[in-house]
Amino acid sequence: MASKDKADVDTPVDEGQAISVPDASDAGESGKLKMIVQLVKKCLGVKDIAAMRLSLPASLLEPIPNLEYWHYLDRPDLFAAINDSDDPFERMLAVLRFTFSKDLKFIGKVCKPYNSVLGEHFRSHWDVVPVDYPSDPNEPPIQHQYVSPPGAEPPASSWLYGPATHSMPDVAHPSYSESASIKSGKSTRSALSGFSFMSRGHATAKSTPATSPELVETNLEAGMSSLSLANDQSSAAVDLLETDETAADKPRVRIAYLTEQVSHHPPISAFYATCPSRHVEMCGVDQISAKVSGTTLRVMPGSFNKGIFVRITGEPGAGETYHITHPVASVNGLLRGSFYITVGDTTIITCSGGKDGQKLRTIIEYKEESWLGRAQFMCEGVIHTYEPKESVHEEWTRVKHVPRDRILAVFDGSWRYKIRWKRVDAPDSEYATLIDLSTLHVVPKVVRPLEKQLPNESRKLWENVTSRLLRKEYSEATKHKLAIEQKQRDDAAERKRRGTQFIPRYFGPDISSGQPKLTEEGRRAIEEELKEPADHKLEEDRPSTPATATPSPSNGEAAKA
Repeated sequence: MASKDKADVDTPVDEGQAISVPDASDAGESGKLKMIVQLVKKCLGVKDIAAMRLSLPASLLEPIPNLEYWHYLDRPDLFAAINDSDDPFERMLAVLRFTFSKDLKFIGKVCKPYNSVLGEHFRSHWDVVPVDYPSDPNEPPIQHQYVSPPGAEPPASSWLYGPATHSMPDVAHPSYSESASIKSGKSTRSALSGFSFMSRGHATAKSTPATSPELVETNLEAGMSSLSLANDQSSAAVDLLETDETAADKPRVRIAYLTEQVSHHPPISAFYATCPSRHVEMCGVDQISAKVSGTTLRVMPGSFNKGIFVRITGEPGAGETYHITHPVASVNGLLRGSFYITVGDTTIITCSGGKDGQKLRTIIEYKEESWLGRAQFMCEGVIHTYEPKESVHEEWTRVKHVPRDRILAVFDGSWRYKIRWKRVDAPDSEYATLIDLSTLHVVPKVVRPLEKQLPNESRKLWENVTSRLLRKEYSEATKHKLAIEQKQRDDAAERKRRGTQFIPRYFGPDISSGQPKLTEEGRRAIEEELKEPADHKLEEDRPSTPATATPSPSNGEAAKA
């Protein structure tokens, strides 16, 4: 049994019979809906579904590994922009934009990627055009990739499923044969950790073909854009949607990402991302707790999940750490088959470290949805100051709790559409756009080809399952999936026989702080990812200030809040 500082990686929380759903003879939507209803009924009354031994037929799964799906870099350009300003207030605005944009894939229809197995890991990188800034400092930065023109705000009824002009892809397997010009601005959004949310049409890009040559991967934002299932293909370079010709000549900013499944019971993964040229990095522990209540699946952070920690390791914001907590999400309409997600409770962003003096803190309050009305997906919030030496601010968990004289700015809007903001200390201040989410689409990642991947690397590990799902060979996909799950059980039994415990390869075993540390192998994997060949010129590292920079996980030290 592991100590309380570590996840119990071998002993199941529930030693009972694994909950499973038999594969339906009907491979269509009605068959899938029947399987989902069976699953929901079996989960009623279970305290924490995420801690259960749950086995699903492959036909209900999205053809992508969970570790690849679950990350917070849907807009890596906004992550890289966090440390662009000399002004602490503008850096907080940048963190707020990152927070609203990190989960673009949480919009749409619900399905499920593969469960991660113990020791599975995934790594990738993004090469993005850095944002530019308009002459008006109140306006949001100008983004150059995967953006489309602003649209009219959709009515609440269409928010449940995306614009009516775009058809929904299939629940368990998106269409890989549809095509649309990448220059058209059409795109797809998808996923929530164990679940994925897919909507808004399709887009095609230059990508490697799947095992079957007629199955061309077009679901870019499901993370499949560079998936290589053919041994003779190199890592796919994706055609990026540019807003102007000059952006194509700008040096790209590289962001590297690494994640590993460090526990299976309960399911826990650790992650780390870095953008060295902008001196920004983030880390955290992903674990969810889920419970079915009526026709809703309520998803909350698990006990090891302390949120996301964004650290600035060089000027201008050297030494700052931004702690971003997770809200509570609900998957609705389980028994009707009309799945959509709503968000409740709050997200709190706290800046600590850096230069002495008052610090900034942000509260995002998600508005509760009515049982009778249509979902509105609204939120509001404040940016306020606090004294680091005091603790009274910890009691301010709602917008109404914050004293008026501490508030610097307010914001409101729809977390699925547009957020506006304004300062409160200027009488003539008017609302300006903080971020327009309706114009943003998920930026695809770049992943090394399969022949360069290790056996426990996500795409390599699940290759046989993915290729069968893409060909709709569901029974064969299920066989390969069961084989992977059986090997995991066999490995756990062997560790128990030997009296040993699993030791993560890329992250240290102590995850109690919520800020996992990279091991030597983890640091090496990140460095290798940063050195992967690029299709465009990469931005050189900016001068750093090591004397004041927060220690990075890459040197084995956790940032001090």
